[in-house]
Amino acid sequence: MDKNIIGIDIGGTKCAVILGVYGNEIHILDRISFLTQTEKGPDYTLTRIIETIEEIVHKHELKMKDIFSIGISCGGPLDSDKGVILSPPNLPGWDNIEIVDILKKRFGVPVKIQNDANACALVEWKFGAARGYSNVVFLTFGTGMGAGMILNGQLYNGTSDMAGEIGHVRLAEYGPVGYAKTGSFEGFCSGGGIAQLARMKVLEKIQAGEEVSFCNDIKELNNINAKMVFDAAKEGDKLAIEICDITGAHLGKGLSIIIDIINPEIIVIGSIFVRAKDLLWPKAVEVIEKETLWTSSRVCKVVPAGLGEQIGDYAALGVASIV
Repeated sequence: MDKNIIGIDIGGTKCAVILGVYGNEIHILDRISFLTQTEKGPDYTLTRIIETIEEIVHKHELKMKDIFSIGISCGGPLDSDKGVILSPPNLPGWDNIEIVDILKKRFGVPVKIQNDANACALVEWKFGAARGYSNVVFLTFGTGMGAGMILNGQLYNGTSDMAGEIGHVRLAEYGPVGYAKTGSFEGFCSGGGIAQLARMKVLEKIQAGEEVSFCNDIKELNNINAKMVFDAAKEGDKLAIEICDITGAHLGKGLSIIIDIINPEIIVIGSIFVRAKDLLWPKAVEVIEKETLWTSSRVCKVVPAGLGEQIGDYAALGVASIV
């Protein structure tokens, strides 16, 4: 029998409450999102989450007794066993927020939390591109770069719930900053990191008196984002293609580390990779072929997220499905 479940996706920019049904598959019934407005603090957002849960349940003529469970997907660090959000860098002021207890007391249903990378790994493993595999790595590759890992058929959290912080690994001495570290995997392979890299390269061109198709002058530097770079690359812009090649090469470096250390069957990559695989993969695979042990790389597939752009919604529902 299908069960009604609720997912909560908490991000630094936006939050979403998702109503779904869970049986052999997960289906999204409805979704309501709102701006997180981190400057207003966690109490404001928690109130909005509670109000939105009540709104979506009422909208579908349900009652909380009809809801099987609630799942929360949120960036770390957090303590998934105790249900506490510790201090995510994208949620300033969210220190030791006992969100699971708060929602349990309010709604009287089981509540579970996982960091967003783990949540995505779980849902891709159960319902997406990694279904049927035992050793899986999921990479977020969006606002940040983090990994969720299914090892020997079980989610791996690590000793202090911090496994998978691959974005913190330094890939180069110099480069874009990500996870507060210059030249990190997150610096090269995240939306903000790609924008930083593009600004560096564009500034060099403008100072040399050269034109750039996606930035007319220095005043527009801060407007550059990853999407602009990808759009320009698709139109054949040489600088944009160079930026994509640099990003792809460092993606290959990061993947090579994962392949050699974890020896997974499949690596699933979300967000930016779903949209820009064709621009990034050629350089990435060149590096993988050079850097990895052949016995490990030959048994590892690298694919975009099977659940596509909605993976964040499915991830939150996926956490609810394992309560």
